[in-house]
Amino acid sequence: MNSDKKETVILFNMGGANSIKEVDTFLINMFNDYHILNIKNSFMRSIIAKKIVNKIKPNVIKHYEAIGGKSPINEYTEKLVNKLNKLDSSKDYKYVMNYSNPSAYNVLKELKYNNVREITLFSMYPQYSEVTVKSSLESIYKVMKKLKYKAKINIVDRYYYDDNYNNAVVKLIKESIKYKNSEEYILIFSAHSIPKIHIDKGDPYKYECHCNAEILKDKLYKEGLHFKDIVLSYQSKIGKLEWLSPTTIDMVKKYSGEKLIIYPLAFTIDNSETIYEIDIEYRKEAINKYNIKDFILCPCLNDSTSFAKTIIELSNINKEVNMYDKII
Repeated sequence: MNSDKKETVILFNMGGANSIKEVDTFLINMFNDYHILNIKNSFMRSIIAKKIVNKIKPNVIKHYEAIGGKSPINEYTEKLVNKLNKLDSSKDYKYVMNYSNPSAYNVLKELKYNNVREITLFSMYPQYSEVTVKSSLESIYKVMKKLKYKAKINIVDRYYYDDNYNNAVVKLIKESIKYKNSEEYILIFSAHSIPKIHIDKGDPYKYECHCNAEILKDKLYKEGLHFKDIVLSYQSKIGKLEWLSPTTIDMVKKYSGEKLIIYPLAFTIDNSETIYEIDIEYRKEAINKYNIKDFILCPCLNDSTSFAKTIIELSNINKEVNMYDKII
């Protein structure tokens, strides 16, 4: 084994089913996560998780069928990783998914075998939440402990405040509304919702989404993009708990008869919640039910060069942490 292996940057995300056959496994893995289904007893959590999965699986399969039979998240992330490796030869870039493949176990096992001694864990979520970021980090740490793999660990767990990241978002919004009058449009920043109980316990997600939206508002104004209104909303609620509001579909309803452009604020990679929930489900309701005159979905950053360069820069300035002292 070579002890001089380059530092590895691991992009981490929730994941998605890579085929219809994987939908069941993906959903079970997700709802068995304590941070998703907040039940301490693992046996009870697994029973309830199976009940939830059995109830929602038919609809989820229909959603996947409507977008080509799989989530696009792996394909876009693979393209992003390939671009990163071309742009930055000083590091090796890989990715892991929390609830689907490639798994943290397989990726980290290979890194241990190759004696990689420094790893940067890079969140694909711009804003921090225990539901997403902490969950993924804990999964990775547990695998490292299981593998008895010790390495210098750096973490980029949020970057909603980063100038390069926000400039990349502004660029996407500008491109999406090119040749149109922005003053005729309502801009909706749609973030993935989480149960309000997490916010009540101190999760900073809502605050960071709000700050991110305000930063982008200011940047857009300075770029000469003046919208009729700019609002923040939340999507993808599941179950009966109280989740963050207002919902994105309520914002669509509120602006009945207007022109809308939606940017998926909490997503960096397109997935079923952007290309199905927003671009198919919300679009249909917007046009057929709420008389929306124009409906534009701005794509996520995906494998854009500006996002790749943001990742490279942020990966060079993060702070070392001791994973065993901090988490395990």
